[in-house]
Amino acid sequence: MKSIQFDYSIPRYVFSKVVGRWKPSLYWHPRLSCLRLREVEEPTLPNSDWVKVNVTYGGICGSDLNLIFLNDSPATSPYASFPFTIGHEIVGKVSETGSQVTHLKKGDRVVIDPILSCMSRGFSTPCKACERGEYSLCSHMTEGDISPGLLIGACKDTGGSWGPVIVAHKTQILPLPDEVDDLNGVLIEPFSCALHAVLKNRPKPQDKILVIGAGVIGISVIAAIRALDISCHITALVKHPFQGDLAHTFGADEVIYLTRNGAYIDKTANVLNAKVLKPIYGPPVIEGGADIVYECVGKKQSINDALRFAQSGGKVVLLGLASIMDGIDWTTVWLNELEVKGSFAYSTGEFEGKKMRTLEIAIELIRQKKVDLSPMISHRFPIENYKEAIYTATNKSTDSVMKVVFEH
Repeated sequence: MKSIQFDYSIPRYVFSKVVGRWKPSLYWHPRLSCLRLREVEEPTLPNSDWVKVNVTYGGICGSDLNLIFLNDSPATSPYASFPFTIGHEIVGKVSETGSQVTHLKKGDRVVIDPILSCMSRGFSTPCKACERGEYSLCSHMTEGDISPGLLIGACKDTGGSWGPVIVAHKTQILPLPDEVDDLNGVLIEPFSCALHAVLKNRPKPQDKILVIGAGVIGISVIAAIRALDISCHITALVKHPFQGDLAHTFGADEVIYLTRNGAYIDKTANVLNAKVLKPIYGPPVIEGGADIVYECVGKKQSINDALRFAQSGGKVVLLGLASIMDGIDWTTVWLNELEVKGSFAYSTGEFEGKKMRTLEIAIELIRQKKVDLSPMISHRFPIENYKEAIYTATNKSTDSVMKVVFEH
């Protein structure tokens, strides 16, 4: 079967890293980069508790692009095993079940919780994080029955959704009800990342919320807040007009567009009832601001904006893929006693009086018609057209690109 794999080697990594900044297409060159479209064997079931799934759609995530452009921190490299098939946003159909799997049958439509935590790795006694239901914080992601990997799509044994077949532990597989179509299904994983951040940092009805960034995660934060029937005031700071339209569609009260001349600073401060102060030199200082800022970009400018637009005693939730960067002014963190929280993937949360996996909550919100995610899917490609798909996903403004998926 044909799959797109990331196959690390020092020569290809160094070449892409050095030359790719002048010619980005070299990051996915078939011979010179770490990216490969190749014939591979289907992954096999590690044991009788595993299930094989034929992928219907596999999404291209911002973290996948971060990987291809070699922007990941080396700190994440121990949590991967090479070569691995990329892709952790997955909707598909069960094609084979192990003998210990009783709740699934061939042909079932399913989504996958891709986190490879204690249960997937065969540990009978879970680590403290998994015992709490915080599977994304598992302590055993390099050990157990399978090779290292934070999740499906970073482990050489499981396959990934940029290939036609994956395997997953029975506890990772969630059946889809008829009310949830496949286009919503492939977005359940990224939506759950945003839903997790909102559930862990839930706004109050009277709060002023600022969402920085209007890619899939930023829009999903807005959608999650509204799907949970939270009536707070939401301001979205966006880059492109089509993103602004989606922000309004999914429930933002105000949309402000980033501008090179800095006019967005005064507009955002005005909406948040904050003051703009001028320092001796440097960027403007904001007094007042949002109760919670959800930062969904992970760049120097967006993080600096998140920190300065949070009011005294406020909270900044970092969802963007921030890595190693200089030029972040952390003064407001201590000056305004801000709470800065990271948010990675998903775990469990309370919904309608029950503790549920975040992806289960997402499925239920879609089933109840609290949210329809499908308008975010803008482009679909066969796996053979991966170069065009990656180029499209990295050039959002040219063709109003939101979510790009592979269809198998």
